[in-house]
Amino acid sequence: MPSCLSVPPAALPAHVQQQIQAGLDRRSRGYRGRFAPSPTGSLHRGNLRTALLSWLEARLAGGTWLLRLDDLDTPRNRAGAEEEILHDLRWLGLHWDGPLWRQSERRGLYGTVLSALRRDGRLYPCRCSRRLLADVSAPHGGWAVYPGFCRTVAPRWGPEQGRLPSWRLRLPPGRIRWREHGRLGLHAAPGDLDAASAVGDVVLRRADGFLAYHLATAVDELTLGISAVVRGADLWRSTAAQVAVMAQLGADPPVYAHGPLWCDPASGQRLSKREGAEGLAGLRQRGLDAAGVIGLLAASVDLVPPGSRLSAPELLQELRSRPAA
Repeated sequence: MPSCLSVPPAALPAHVQQQIQAGLDRRSRGYRGRFAPSPTGSLHRGNLRTALLSWLEARLAGGTWLLRLDDLDTPRNRAGAEEEILHDLRWLGLHWDGPLWRQSERRGLYGTVLSALRRDGRLYPCRCSRRLLADVSAPHGGWAVYPGFCRTVAPRWGPEQGRLPSWRLRLPPGRIRWREHGRLGLHAAPGDLDAASAVGDVVLRRADGFLAYHLATAVDELTLGISAVVRGADLWRSTAAQVAVMAQLGADPPVYAHGPLWCDPASGQRLSKREGAEGLAGLRQRGLDAAGVIGLLAASVDLVPPGSRLSAPELLQELRSRPAA
C-alpha cells in the first residue's frame, strides 16, 4: 500500500502537471525500467550486476529499459566516465531503449517543481551545519534523521554570512510505504517507515545551490513513466525520501526491487569498497570476456551455476525457458 497522496502544489505549472500525467499514462501501459548510474567513475561489479538485473527484469516483462545518467553533482563527475559507462553496457550486450537521458539537461524541470513546492509552503530553509547534524544523528547509523531544528523557525531564505540555507521538505506525519517485487526474486522487505522517526525532513536543494538527488530522481521516475526500479539494497532506506516527494506531487511510486549487496563467497561479508570496485577493465585483465562477465554476475545471485559463460541474450532466453516458480 503506497503512502497517502497529497494534492499537487497549486503553484505547479500546467505543463509540468501534464508531463507527470503523461509519464503515469506510459507507466500504466506496460513495464518501464531504468538504470541510472552517476558518471563519477567506472562501473564496479555491483553497478554492473544491477545493470544486468535491471535489464533482465525489463526484458522478461517484455518492457522498456531506459538509461539515465544522474550527473547533477557536477564536481563529482569524472571526465570520460560517461563514454566509459556507455561502452561497458554495449560491450556486455545491455542495450537500452530510446535516447540517453541526462539529469543535467533537466535542471529546469526540477527547479520548477522545487519552486512550486516552496511557494506552496511545503519547504523550509535549514541552516544547520553538517557537523551539528552529524553529532545529533550519530545514533541512527547510516541514515541521518533530521531532528527538525529549523522546522518552526521563521523562514529566512536569503544568504547569511555568505551562506544560503538548504531547503527541506516538510514531511507530514504518518507512514511512507512502497511495494517491493521482482520477477527474479531479488527484492527486499516491503517498504514501511515512519516519516518522523525513520526518514525525517529530506533536503531537496543543498546549501551550495545544487538540486538534491531525491528531488531529481522522484521527478524523473514520474515524468519518464518508470514502473519498476531495480537497484542495490543499500538504497532501500533512501527510497522513502523519493516516495515522499512523489506523494507530494500526487502520484504513487514505482514498484521497487532492491537486490542483495555483493558479498565475499567465503565469509558472507559485504565486500569493502576497495574490493568491490573492480570494473570491466580489471575483469578483462583477469581474462574474462563478455560471456565470462555475464556468467560471473549472474552466478553471484544464483541465476546460473558458477563458471557459466553466456551472453546477455542467452541468459535471458535461459530464464524465459524456466518454469514459473
